[in-house]
Amino acid sequence: MNKAELIDAIAAEANLTKVDAKKALDAFVAATTNALKAGDKVTLVGFGTFSVSARSARKGRNPQTGKEISISAKKVVKFKPGAELSGSVK
Repeated sequence: MNKAELIDAIAAEANLTKVDAKKALDAFVAATTNALKAGDKVTLVGFGTFSVSARSARKGRNPQTGKEISISAKKVVKFKPGAELSGSVK
């Protein structure tokens, strides 16, 4: 499912126009992004939790040459699905 298909599904499920559904989805993405940038977690009970995790610097290998390379530290976004979402996917 791509963004346009998700907007269509939200509009149909919530009885909204596609324009309103797009605004709602964009607002959710913006609010989630801002919270994660600030170091907060975003928890949607039953759906899951978005959080930021620090990944430390490490050594890796270039698969083409086999030469050892240095991979710098960075922050990554993690998603842990909630029990309700996990149970409904089975």
